[in-house]
This record gives sequence, structure tokens and C-alpha cells, in this order.
Amino acid sequence: MKYFYLLFLFLILLVFSTCEKEVISQDYTLQGRVFGTTYKIMYLNANANYQKSIDSLFLKMNSSLSTYLPTSDISRINNGDTNVVIDDYFAEVFDKSKQIFKETNGFFDPTVGNLVNAWGFGPKDERINLTEVQLKEQMQFVGLDKVKRINFKVVKERAEIYLDFNSIAKGFGIDIIARFLDSKIIGDYLIEIGGEIRTNGFKKNQRPWIIKLVDPIAADDSSGFKNINLSNKSMATSGNYRKFRISDSGIKYVHTINPKTGSASESNLLSVSVIGDLDCADVDAYATAFMAMGLEKTKVFLSKNTQLEVILLFVNAEGNLAEYSNYSL
Repeated sequence: MKYFYLLFLFLILLVFSTCEKEVISQDYTLQGRVFGTTYKIMYLNANANYQKSIDSLFLKMNSSLSTYLPTSDISRINNGDTNVVIDDYFAEVFDKSKQIFKETNGFFDPTVGNLVNAWGFGPKDERINLTEVQLKEQMQFVGLDKVKRINFKVVKERAEIYLDFNSIAKGFGIDIIARFLDSKIIGDYLIEIGGEIRTNGFKKNQRPWIIKLVDPIAADDSSGFKNINLSNKSMATSGNYRKFRISDSGIKYVHTINPKTGSASESNLLSVSVIGDLDCADVDAYATAFMAMGLEKTKVFLSKNTQLEVILLFVNAEGNLAEYSNYSL
């Protein structure tokens, strides 16, 4: 009996010793592809690899918001299914889009989807060189004020209206991952998807999250980069220098569609980087809106929205590349 009690006591001590064993924290870097582009997630001082959980979040977002997935909620809505019950992701992106649509006086507008397809930059890849008559016809289906959310159903004034949240989805995806890491009490991280970035906390030894932004103005300089302190901030960049096409007649069409005119022609802005202590979805949407607005309208908007910092590249009156920035380290 004495032996039994000693053995029992030993087992209890062994269990407590095992439970109290310290879990060793480490840094993780996860990389892969999502939303048609690449991602990189770095988080520090964590005790688990969350790759599977993050993959599940990406899958859920795609199932809700991807226009490239025929079975997604947004694709079904675009195809006329009025019985779709949207999830929380869709509802949040829709409501945020409504807000920024109003703030930018319609220069951010996810209902340009038909035009994105027609000009050759969407999943349908139609590549139509729209005539004035065709353009006028398509503009009947543009305007987020023609779409509303009633509880968890989307109601369109016209069945032909095509929603496309790709200009906010990458930023929103970053925010979802950030919330997940926050829920795991991870204080230091950097999340990047297709060039859009959000950080929290700091790198090792309390060093700030510094990213290098290509600086074409200083292309002849030894570095050719700007150093941007992104600690506890989000940044999104939009530009037409990569996503464009040239028609058979030599006309250049760009992927940023002006929702006011339906045009796929360039504004005088070539690139917009927006930085702010905001959700990445917000700066992502603002970057798209500013590309459509052009330089002068963007300056006016920034004068009333001082929480936003920008680096704008544009073509000046002399035809030279120039920069406007209110960003400071």
C-alpha cells in the first residue's frame, strides 16, 4: 500500500512538471499564394505555426468574395442568384465600400465590374474596345448607390450590376489575418499580400518595421528606394504601370476604371501609395479612388482628410515624372 501511494505521488508530480514545462517561443515566416498574388506573413515570439488556420481564413474569404471562383457568394450574386445569404466578411466589405464610396464622391466604386471585364482586366477577359454607345449603356449599371444590403442579402436595382471588390479585398484579407494574430496575443507582426502591408509592434530589439518603396525619381541614385517606417500602420499602392494593355490601334488601356466616365484611360497619376493608422482595406480603397481622381482632386481630398499620408507619382505639365508627398518619417 505504501508503495502504491508513493507511485501515485510520483505520477502527480510528473503531470504537474509536464504542465508547467515552458513552451519555447519563436519567430515564424509564412509564404504562399492567395488572391492571384503572393503573400508573406512574419510574426514574432509565438508558440505555434498558424499556417493551417490562415489557409482556412483565406479559403473562407475566397468563398465569399472572389470573382474568379464561380461558386463564390459574389459570383452567384453577379449571376443573378437572389437567394444568397452573405457572410460577415461580405457584409463588412460591402459596408466599408459604401462608406468610402460616399467619402470619395463615387470615385471608389465596386460596381465597375462589367467595365473591368469589358476592358480586359477581369475574370471574363473580354477585351472589348467599347464604343461611346456601348460605354453609355454599361454606365447604367455603375453606381454603388444602386445596390443595398438588407440584413444578409444584397439587393440590386438592375440585375446586370456586377460587383467587384478586388480593389479592397487584398487589404481586407490582411486585416482578417491581423485580427487572427491579435486574438493569439501576438504583438509583433508584418502581413503583406501583393504589395499591400500592415504591421503591428516592432521587429527584434524594438526596431521599427522599415520597408523599401521603389523611387523612380531617384532611379539614377545609388539606392533608388525610399525607406518607409510602417510600424503600426497600413500601406497600399495602386498604379497603372504594370496592369495595362495596348489595343491593335495603339491605344493604351489601364486597369483603373474611372467610375464617373467608365473610361480605362490614364489620369495624370501613375502611382499612389497611401499610408495610415487605419485598416489596410481602407488605404487599399483610397489608393484606388485616388488613381481615378487624378492629382488635383486627390490633393483637395487630402486637405480634408489629414489622417492619410500619400506618395503620389505623376506626369507634370512638362511631361516629366514628378512626386507629391505629405509623408514624413
